[in-house]
Amino acid sequence: MNKRLLPGLIAAFTAQPVLAMNLVETYEKALSYDSGIAEARATLRAEQANIDVSRANLLPQINAFGNAQHTDSEPDNTTGDSYKTFSYGVELTQPLFRADAWLDFETSEIRSKAARAQYNLAQQQLILNVAEGYFSVLRAADALTTARATETAIGRQYDQAQERFDVGLIAITEVYEARASFDDSKSRRIAAESDLDIAREELARLTGEYTEQLDNLRQPFPLARPEPMDPTEWENIALGQNWEIQTALFELDASKSTLESRKARHYPTLDLNASYGETDIEGLGPGATGSTAGSGGASRTGNGTTTEGVIGVTLNLPLYLGGGTQAGVRQQRSLVTVADEALNTVRRDVRVNTRSLFRQVNTNIESASALEQTIISRRSALDATRAGYDVGTRNIVEVLDAERDYYEALRNYANARYDYVLNTLNLKQSAGTLSPQDLIDLNNWLSATAPGIEALAEDDETIDDPTEN
Repeated sequence: MNKRLLPGLIAAFTAQPVLAMNLVETYEKALSYDSGIAEARATLRAEQANIDVSRANLLPQINAFGNAQHTDSEPDNTTGDSYKTFSYGVELTQPLFRADAWLDFETSEIRSKAARAQYNLAQQQLILNVAEGYFSVLRAADALTTARATETAIGRQYDQAQERFDVGLIAITEVYEARASFDDSKSRRIAAESDLDIAREELARLTGEYTEQLDNLRQPFPLARPEPMDPTEWENIALGQNWEIQTALFELDASKSTLESRKARHYPTLDLNASYGETDIEGLGPGATGSTAGSGGASRTGNGTTTEGVIGVTLNLPLYLGGGTQAGVRQQRSLVTVADEALNTVRRDVRVNTRSLFRQVNTNIESASALEQTIISRRSALDATRAGYDVGTRNIVEVLDAERDYYEALRNYANARYDYVLNTLNLKQSAGTLSPQDLIDLNNWLSATAPGIEALAEDDETIDDPTEN
């Protein structure tokens, strides 16, 4: 078997040359550079911190207080007094019953789980983005290689046509046909060069680095059928494990918990209160009277210090808050409906997407197998057309078409294998089973020394049957 058919992905874990990079190395760079995964990680940390924020509303609150007052009194028929009062101490409040605070705490825990699911989804999406960016570069490199080979081959035909015309063997129209095809192939090569630069820019956006060389997919590369071989089983796995569905489920639960919290604002609250402090009074003249708090109206003469400890409970029952509580309940009911419908949409999309990807993977396998034979057929047709042109039974247009068809078959076969790899990863992501281990397994089929499509394109004299061992 000719091992020089096509390029591919990545290499192994071993260190590669400075300008080469494999798929796993690309993913590791993206983990530390990509802003999307950094955003998801920061969101998760924020939601985890919000659990402690919500819990704080259920724990004791201890405050130190201080107060200074200056009082001027002018009672009737007496001489007015002027004195100062200084109060200081500590106070404690322990919530005993606050239903809304408890529900807010539960909501924060649910939202933290939703953020964790979203982070897991972001990790899977980064795996896909890296793979798609990596293979886009290789795909564009293949397109450029075949475009250059096509330009070279058609340029050779153009030169031959010009020589034949010069000696009177063909008409000028065949020279024009060859020149038109040569100019078209040149424009396609220029466009392919631009596409490769753009693909490298897209990959660098994920990793922060530009890489001239990527490891190639080795031959033979196995195109295995999905396991299990039943789209319904894949659908059931996806409905139970897909991280987008899990995120939507947690968001719905959090929205329902928030609704209960809004309703709980109608409920009474009960707090335990305790305080301990001192009050100093300065400046009261002899005979002046300063009353202290108490049901009996106890009095004290002159300056002095009072030490006081208080413990009790406080009950509050909301009666009317301007209608805001009822409006908040109505608003949250609508938001619950939004979250519920969003979950339904995600489930439907995942169900359809999973079944579609299952079929696409199998189609890619069939297409790659058929395109292997197409390469052989196109090569045979090209050789026959060239031979016919040499003896005068074929014209230049037929030769040029055969050249283009042959290189198109090479490119299509390369694309079919890339599509298989990417659709397989997408299928696992839809099922919720995609992990970095899938990149590691794929990486084992990549090598910096694996020749790519250019090896076959440069040697256009012969081609071995790719189905042989």
